[in-house]
Amino acid sequence: MESTHLLGGSKKRVKIHPHTVTAKYATHTPYAPQPGVHTHFPQPGDDGYDDAPSFEDFGSFVEETSDKKQLTESRKWPLTLFGSRHNDKDTAHKLQTVGGGEGSEGSAKAAKGSGKGVGEQLASFGEASVSASRLTWVGLLGAALAHGSLIVLTRVASERFSLGPLFLLLVRSIVQLLSLAVPLHRGENPFGPEGYRLRLLCYGIAYSLSLCCAYSSLTFVSPGNATTTWRLATTALSATLAFLLLEERLGLADGITIAAGLCGLGLVLLTAVDDTNSDSPTDPAVFWRGAFGWSLSALAGLWMALALVGYRSLKERVGVGTALFTVSWTGCLLAPASLALLQEGWSWPMSVEAWLLVLGLAACSVVAFLGMTHALTRLHPALVSASQSLEIPIAMLLHLAVLPLAPTAPEVVGSVMVILSVGWLVAMKLLPSRVGGRRQREEYEEILDSPIK
Repeated sequence: MESTHLLGGSKKRVKIHPHTVTAKYATHTPYAPQPGVHTHFPQPGDDGYDDAPSFEDFGSFVEETSDKKQLTESRKWPLTLFGSRHNDKDTAHKLQTVGGGEGSEGSAKAAKGSGKGVGEQLASFGEASVSASRLTWVGLLGAALAHGSLIVLTRVASERFSLGPLFLLLVRSIVQLLSLAVPLHRGENPFGPEGYRLRLLCYGIAYSLSLCCAYSSLTFVSPGNATTTWRLATTALSATLAFLLLEERLGLADGITIAAGLCGLGLVLLTAVDDTNSDSPTDPAVFWRGAFGWSLSALAGLWMALALVGYRSLKERVGVGTALFTVSWTGCLLAPASLALLQEGWSWPMSVEAWLLVLGLAACSVVAFLGMTHALTRLHPALVSASQSLEIPIAMLLHLAVLPLAPTAPEVVGSVMVILSVGWLVAMKLLPSRVGGRRQREEYEEILDSPIK
């Protein structure tokens, strides 16, 4: 029995015998080394039938050596960054074994070589990831130190030089306009790339509104209480908004650590609540004045959480310099509006020390912004905000040195809880674990399986 049909312009003749099937191609194909290649599939009862590969093995081998598989692997960035030459050699070796008819032995050698390449890729990926994580966390801890210094400098400027918080925010925004040089130097549009300018504008407005609310609350409540409320609201709301808007979840260990840090911040605020209740003010104006200050602090946390989540969605399109310029020029517009709304008087620095204090405050704000914004490109917004909770114990220690004021027991316990939670968070991210190899392989496979390359 013999049948003939056309397949892509080539003539194929198939002869069917009782025990064998022989297929013969009459024309050359791009992948056939010689014309007229005979492919023989042993049938039950023939010699070598048990040693022949099954149809399932043959199908997987064809799939591994197909053009589609090679094209898909060439687009995977981990394979391109780590060990691309090795993979190219493996691919060429596979093609040679297919042409020579030694499919079984060649595929085994290729699989062995591929496994070695994965090990090298895991090692390179692990080293690069740990190195980048260390720099990220060093920047975050530096930002927390800068935030703690901001609290003390703002309080010193208000008590010794009679400088209003919103005026300090305005001067800080004006000085930060110098960041315009960064996107111009890189040849980028300072107002963001086309198609993302509206989202970048919303990010700048949210960040500036957060700062305006936070600095306005300092007029009604103490700087320590306002900052603690702001940080607590930012951490809790950023975790919620990241899940709702970006579908980014926190791990169980991260969630427990952040919850412990929030409990520490609650203990720090417990003293302020007790002091408010003990005074028992009879004047309703005093009560509503304090309530308005606490509300502004919580609202500042909401706006800051929106800003963190907003930049998290723009991290691949907008650089840190462009983000800083956006926050600066939006702050220059919203800070005077807040000054006029709250009728806060203008009070210019009248001495060199006052101007140095203002410039130091602006420098600390830039350092804090850069550390946080860079970390958002790699970490969850809630982790970034939780790490900044260190500003509370840092400010407490600086207060003891600059403005001697003994902390209460709840403040000390709460600060210790914050320090332990952030320390444990950093340790989990950086220190090697007992199952480090398995964890690296799981992370590597998760990247390979991700639809976003």
